[in-house]
Amino acid sequence: MSFKLPLLFAVVAACGQAAAPPEAIISNKEIRVKLYLPDVENGFYKGARFDWGGMIGSVEAAGHHFYGPWFQKVDPSVRDVAYQGNDIAVAVNTAAVGPAEEFQTPLGFATAKPGETFVKIGVGTLEKTADTQYAFSRVFKIVDHGKWSVKITPTSVEITHQLNDATNGYGYLYTRTIRVALDKSENKPQLILEHRLKNTGTQPILSTLYNHNFAVFDGAPTGDISVTVPWEIKSTRAPDPKFATISGHRFAYAKTLEGEERASGGLQGFGPEASEYDFRVENHKTNSGIRMQGDRPLKNAAVWSIRSVMAVEPFIEVSAEPGKDFTWTNTYTYYNLSK
Repeated sequence: MSFKLPLLFAVVAACGQAAAPPEAIISNKEIRVKLYLPDVENGFYKGARFDWGGMIGSVEAAGHHFYGPWFQKVDPSVRDVAYQGNDIAVAVNTAAVGPAEEFQTPLGFATAKPGETFVKIGVGTLEKTADTQYAFSRVFKIVDHGKWSVKITPTSVEITHQLNDATNGYGYLYTRTIRVALDKSENKPQLILEHRLKNTGTQPILSTLYNHNFAVFDGAPTGDISVTVPWEIKSTRAPDPKFATISGHRFAYAKTLEGEERASGGLQGFGPEASEYDFRVENHKTNSGIRMQGDRPLKNAAVWSIRSVMAVEPFIEVSAEPGKDFTWTNTYTYYNLSK
């Protein structure tokens, strides 16, 4: 299966104007994962929205290829996603792939005045440019990238981000370990994301975190896909029935998306137990699936999709008082529907 690289990166590489984005490969007998490492100069992702700490470029498991490019252009004039002829163009802040996590609530933004700073976890210290509400689409100058460090083994990558903004009292030590499942008895087609956020500042940390989960199945367009959850879905934002429907525990596509069509909807109805963070996303055309599990209770959940990519978006609350840690783990299991 071949994938078309985003045009911006293809052009840069062809002209020799920049080094290739640094990456790492981790694997066991059942899974091979390519991830992009944080790098201020040459990193794959340099926006001010998603966590820079190890963006998943691709996963090969269960005889299938998961994730990969879903856009062709990165255009600074685009707010989020736009269509330019046959191409899909995205903003710099949206140019992410795979299980991309965003700390949706920035720290100190509400109290900062224009010209002062606020903190976006996993990105750095940013400058507030105007007295407006925060929006992920706004372009903010990163005035302090913090300190990134990386440790790589054949089966894991540990990425640490250390940041301290003395002007507003926010600081943290954030460690994200990305590893493949490996125990004494067996290898598994499983990817595990372990997180530890230590509050090293004087201000409490409270944010909403969600994972965008930009899923592509064997390069196929979005269609003939279902999302199954443990609870009866009671959506507060029902999908357009031309594109998707909800019945009981299942969100299912009614057609393959084309052109500028979008399918989205809420997945409410979950309870307070962490075990409800459990999504099975299955592409019935490619016969492939992803099970997404978390160990923290859901705060919200939704689906967003266009013709080239679909995303199940689970939300959790992140909270840590000064000197305290907050941890969470996400487990991804990849499988073949015919086995």
